[in-house]
Amino acid sequence: MLAVSRPQEGDRDVSGEGALTDLDPAVITRGLTKRFGNLVAVDHLDLVVKTGELYGFLGPNGAGKSTTLRMLTGIMEPTEGEGAVLGIDLRRDPERVKSSIGYMSQRFSLYDDLTVDENLTFYARVYMVPRGERAGRIEQMIRLAGLGGRERQLAGHLSGGFRQRLALVCALVHRPRLVFLDEPTAGVDPVSRRTFWALIRRLADEGTTVLVTTHYMDEAELCDSLGFIYQGRLIAAGSPERIKKDTFGRAVIELEAPALREAADALADADAVEEVVRVGGRLRLIVAPGGPDAEGVRRLLADRGFAVTWAREVEPSVEDLFVSFVDKERKTRVRDQLRALREG
Repeated sequence: MLAVSRPQEGDRDVSGEGALTDLDPAVITRGLTKRFGNLVAVDHLDLVVKTGELYGFLGPNGAGKSTTLRMLTGIMEPTEGEGAVLGIDLRRDPERVKSSIGYMSQRFSLYDDLTVDENLTFYARVYMVPRGERAGRIEQMIRLAGLGGRERQLAGHLSGGFRQRLALVCALVHRPRLVFLDEPTAGVDPVSRRTFWALIRRLADEGTTVLVTTHYMDEAELCDSLGFIYQGRLIAAGSPERIKKDTFGRAVIELEAPALREAADALADADAVEEVVRVGGRLRLIVAPGGPDAEGVRRLLADRGFAVTWAREVEPSVEDLFVSFVDKERKTRVRDQLRALREG
């Protein structure tokens, strides 16, 4: 359970955010670093999350996502660097940060032996929601999560999707302006994932700043801004469109050929092709900057004796963007890891 400090006099529900305007970043860090002995888990992170946006913090397992969130939520002290959340200094006042935000951890911080209503009541009291507002606030959260009719059901008896939604509204019951979600859909079925993301999108559209970590690249497509972290370092940041235009700078080509495996081997040896991935019955290529277009790839294969049924340039996916930033020798391993996560 997230510990909180008593709000300062004059604050209401959440503390420390009164002076923050919509033009100020909800989160800003400079050189934020966390070491565990000789291991650098987060390496001089410069992060900016705008107020009111849905920010996706992406990376494979072990990239440093959860460690970053633990520092931003005041749970873990940084080794170096500085940062502010809702205008509150992370190093000087971490307890005030905790009481000012909503935080949903990977493990869904619920009490299984309490009912839906009792869990929400508990968190409303922890976050010091005024007594006269609690009943109305809890009713609002139940409606938001679609938990009507389940108020007296034990949390431990809920399905994974309903537990997930209950955990989210427990983190929202005090109406924080900023919510941190740490891999909230890990291990949840696809239908529940879609429902949950519709709820997140609604929160962001209504003005709540949401920072969500994920290793599901399809979820990243739903975010306003993205930050790619790999081996503790932020390797790219911005809107998906800006990253594709200004940072990626590569053509992505899909093609179908009769001898698919042999064609893939031939393309993998070509200097003009950075990566070849087999996707079902077709190949997906990331071409090196300045490399051939779809017709050029067709000719390249024809010169090596391979027929091509069709070839066309396609929009790069977020997964294409992420993998392109990884060292070449690690591309296959990371792509396989992402695919396993997607299929699992």
